[in-house]
Amino acid sequence: MTPEQPYRPSPMALATPSAQMSAESIDAALIGIEDLEAVPLAEHVGRFDAVHSALTDALSAIDRV
Repeated sequence: MTPEQPYRPSPMALATPSAQMSAESIDAALIGIEDLEAVPLAEHVGRFDAVHSALTDALSAIDRV
């Protein structure tokens, strides 16, 4: 932050606790696909399903904000 640029809090700083929990669950799910190339192909679907579920839950939570 410089004198020319006013402080702007991040969207997560203004988020509700449920939104923060959604972001944390998304981050946790994304960690599961970071090393996907090192995981057997048979496990890819389960990991993608976990990310899809976390994203679906997060999008559903938006309506409850």
